[in-house]
Amino acid sequence: MIAKTENEIKNLRTGGKLLAQVLRELSNMVRVGLTTAELDLAAEKMIRGGGGVPAFLNYQPEGAAYPYPATLCVSLNEEVVHGIPKEETVLQNGDMVSLDLGLSYNGYFVDSAVTVCVGECDAAAKKLIEATKEATMAGIKAARVGGHVGDIGAAVERVAQKYNFAIVEDLGGHALGKAVHEKPFIPNEGKEGDGPKLLEGLVIAIEPMLAEGKGGITLMEDEWTYRMRDHKRCAHVEHTVLLTKNGPEILTA
Repeated sequence: MIAKTENEIKNLRTGGKLLAQVLRELSNMVRVGLTTAELDLAAEKMIRGGGGVPAFLNYQPEGAAYPYPATLCVSLNEEVVHGIPKEETVLQNGDMVSLDLGLSYNGYFVDSAVTVCVGECDAAAKKLIEATKEATMAGIKAARVGGHVGDIGAAVERVAQKYNFAIVEDLGGHALGKAVHEKPFIPNEGKEGDGPKLLEGLVIAIEPMLAEGKGGITLMEDEWTYRMRDHKRCAHVEHTVLLTKNGPEILTA
């Protein structure tokens, strides 16, 4: 979907503000002893209370064995994405936790993620989270009308190399709007000038995932959660961005 009408953009902005608020509140809830299921319940309640609909709950993309069973994706430490919240998963001091959340508002989809520390993280974890935030902002800055998808990946890659972190393989961002996942795919590495052209009105999720290890991933037994093959830690930060002639507008800021 190339967002054109004022009404479409208005709904995306409203949904983005709601999503940003929910993720802020969830981040503030994170503490030692909390279960990931409690975070999931809170996410659903806040989204519905704000007039939105959870985007991930019962979502079943092509190739998935069964629908995603929760509102929120909660991935810990070496888990990258799509971690399923559970009553028995209790947050521990020093954990890194990625909260990845999507919603639709009046049929328009937005998607965002943060990685936060539980209690007190070590210095290496803090560095990884900050580098991933920096990579996300670099990718957003590179998302210019008339440019190319490769410009975003190249910007993310430069930040990863600066801090000597690996880019998580095979995963990346995507367009969205009338569906939670649309084309084009937005890789977190690339060459400037390569890939599909970035058009005015395009809405994309830019989501760098950086890791301490080598970057290879594996799918876990639940058939949803991806984790690092070498069990090293990773971080994930994501924003939904509208491309305008005046530059990228972060809808989920």
